[in-house]
Amino acid sequence: MANLSISPSPVLLLLLHVLPFLIPTESADLINKTCKKTPDYNLCVSTLQANSQSSNTSVEGLASMMANVTLSNATNILNYTQELINHNADTELEGRLAYCAEVYISLEQDILPQAISALANGEFGFAKYGISEAGDEVHECEKKIPESFKPPLNDMNRIMQNLCDVCVAIINILLKG
Repeated sequence: MANLSISPSPVLLLLLHVLPFLIPTESADLINKTCKKTPDYNLCVSTLQANSQSSNTSVEGLASMMANVTLSNATNILNYTQELINHNADTELEGRLAYCAEVYISLEQDILPQAISALANGEFGFAKYGISEAGDEVHECEKKIPESFKPPLNDMNRIMQNLCDVCVAIINILLKG
């Protein structure tokens, strides 16, 4: 009886050696291609590349990740705003901050979770509407903050608006099919 030994082909060995490097490249290509269609390429790329799940996803997955980052950002801004309210003695400023807190409560508890759910269910038009509304609400909050207090909170609001804009742009890609 002949002793048969099966050795892997050189092509298979090459694929096994190279394949792990192809997957991240494909993911990076998808992120780059998608982010080039958004209003803030750098924010888009840095946000999505920081997400460990972005290495194995689709445009729909990227939109979902961006929406979840936007929700997380809303939660952080709400916490920051509530801290400002708790450590503020100016009643006029407190009222303006309370308005912003109400905006972020709505974003955190209703608007963004509904948009994320809509994305998961393939209801891209509704998701786009929700994320757009979130950006509009943030803009209204920004207008309430007096000039003397703008730098910390308005910088956060601008980032939030930019996240919303990027997320809407990715959803637009999905809507175009």
